[in-house]
Amino acid sequence: MAKVIKLIEKLEADHFLTKEEFHLLIKDISDADLLYLRERACIASRKYFSNKIYIRGLIEFTNYCKNDCFYCGIRRSNHNVLRYRLSKEDILQCAQTGYSLGFRTFVLQGGEDSYYTDDYIVDLIKSLKDQYPDCAITLSIGEKSYDSYRRFFEAGADRYLLRHETANEEHYQKIHPPQLSIQNRKQCLWNLKEIGYQVGAGIMIGSPYQTVENLVEDLLFLKDLSPHMVGIGPFIPHHQTPFAKEASGSLRQTLLLLSIIRLMLPGVLLPATTALGSIHPEGREMGILSGANVVMPNLSPTSVRKKYELYDNKICTGDEAAECRYCLEGRLNRIGYQLTVDRGDHKPII
Repeated sequence: MAKVIKLIEKLEADHFLTKEEFHLLIKDISDADLLYLRERACIASRKYFSNKIYIRGLIEFTNYCKNDCFYCGIRRSNHNVLRYRLSKEDILQCAQTGYSLGFRTFVLQGGEDSYYTDDYIVDLIKSLKDQYPDCAITLSIGEKSYDSYRRFFEAGADRYLLRHETANEEHYQKIHPPQLSIQNRKQCLWNLKEIGYQVGAGIMIGSPYQTVENLVEDLLFLKDLSPHMVGIGPFIPHHQTPFAKEASGSLRQTLLLLSIIRLMLPGVLLPATTALGSIHPEGREMGILSGANVVMPNLSPTSVRKKYELYDNKICTGDEAAECRYCLEGRLNRIGYQLTVDRGDHKPII
């Protein structure tokens, strides 16, 4: 469709579309046009990053969470979860394993667990920085106060991931308990940017009640926020949540949004997520070929991998860290990409 091709070319040139244009692009794009969009996004990614794919070592250190999000397998109300917490020594051991495998970014991810106080997190960050001064530390531990974020940053944290999931207030309320608000979520993201973090936001594709209008609002919010990282992946239901019987988000829609985001924010760090690999055997490769440039293998002990189950049928829960790393490297090499052993910081596009 000529009109859609023109929108893709406009997005590539201007890095922006109007609300109406985004809506038309998402709603009316054909399979042939989507292939063209993905090719343009892949070219944009290679223009700025060559064939380099940045690798992050994910350490899922607690599956306790005070929140009760309707889509999440480790939600507070799920009493069937086998809960765990990694000790500081466990986390440092994961980092040591990762460092020996070439990881230079560690992502500390967990539920919102009050056991890990600000003092605990600060001490952990400082210990990691003392041992691995050439590494970046990314936190993904939810909504905190401005002062908490500032303390973590001053201790040495470099990045913070906080997926907003949906920018639309009505949609947000449909998938979260009333104690949580999109206003606070967005304010946390603005606070993180003000403090100086490299900030990551992101959305679920195909979450219950999501509309094209919601996706357009997400794109407009991301353009306004201009984060350094955007994490998107398909919604996948968990059998012990209120959304157990809902359909998963589609591979097609996820690849579409990945490519749009690459052209809209050409310098962004954009993961090909584990969820994408969980809905299709070559999902992560397809994500890379749609403009993604980051992968996040798991460094968590295999004894706890299955317990950090945000959604059903998560891949790689039984693999050792080295197995994950070298498996991914082989997969990427086969499609013409190379894992890059460095911090992989965000680089502003001038």
